[in-house]
This record gives sequence, structure tokens and C-alpha cells, in this order.
Amino acid sequence: MAIESSVIPLPSELVVPPAAYKAAAGELNIYLVVFFSTLGALIGSLVNYALADFIGRPIVYRFANSKLGHLLMLNEEGIKKTEAFFDKNGAISIFTGRLIPGVRHLISIPAGLSKMNLPKFILYTTLGAGLWNIILASIGYYLESVVPKEMLMTKVQEYSSHLSYVFVVFGCLVFGYILYKALQKK
Repeated sequence: MAIESSVIPLPSELVVPPAAYKAAAGELNIYLVVFFSTLGALIGSLVNYALADFIGRPIVYRFANSKLGHLLMLNEEGIKKTEAFFDKNGAISIFTGRLIPGVRHLISIPAGLSKMNLPKFILYTTLGAGLWNIILASIGYYLESVVPKEMLMTKVQEYSSHLSYVFVVFGCLVFGYILYKALQKK
């Protein structure tokens, strides 16, 4: 989970639902699955936050313009837009960003760059990652009663795909609302 929350996009869908599946079978504790997956997400996020905070803008921008940065879908324009948006909407960005695939593993970078209040960052990261892990654990726990073990990953991918669309739409709605409020003020 710490890897997923760092720059390396390893999906939590590969870890949490199978662990919750085992918890439903009595092999693990479901509360510990959620706790440790959330703790791992927080640790990975804190690593990204610290790197962005200590390394700073020049290196982040240089990395965003590199080939590896482009492979990770980063670029200078995207970093600037993210920072501007983040300055205005940091807390809600962290919370909703933890729920959106492709965003969850990068959302800590603008928090570190903007030097977001660390306790606030920890709170919203934990809440967002915790909610995501509860959802994934619920899927895995439920699937244990209806899906044979050998079909688990196929079903997890199916449900995760549907959930991803829901959270992308949710993120767009939140972004649209924030944009609407900003335009309304002008």
C-alpha cells in the first residue's frame, strides 16, 4: 500500500480485496486489513509529501519534463495547474484525490510543494485512503461468499473498474462545483 501511494502506481485493488477475501474466510482480521492498508497508504503519501517538500519545485519540474516523468503522465503545465488548484482547494483535493484512480498516488506531491499543514494533510489522506480501503475491503469480503477463489481477481477487476468510473465522476462533480463557486465569486 505504501508503494501504491508513492509515485509507483501499484493498484491497491491487487492487495486489499484479496486480503479481505481471506478475512471473510477467517484467515485474517478485516479491521486489521483496513487499518494496515490505510497506514501503508499514509506512509507512501508522507514519503511523496516529504520528497516534494524537501526537494522542491526545481527538481519536481525537471522530473515532470523528463522521459520518466512523461511515462508517469507528468508535465510542467500539469504541475502548475495542479499547484494553482491545490492552493485554493487543498483539503478537499487530498480527500477526493485519494478516491480517484491515477490521482491517488500523485496527490501528495502538490501538498508537499505547497507545504500544506502536515496534520491537515495526514487527516485528509487518512480519511480518503481509509474510505477507499473500506470500499475495497467490503468488495473482497462480499466476494468470498459468492465467488470461488480462482475467479477472485477477475471479479475484483470488474468491480474496481466500475468503482473507478464512479469516483472519476464524483471527482469531476467536486471539481465542477469548486470551479462553479470560483466563477461565481468573480
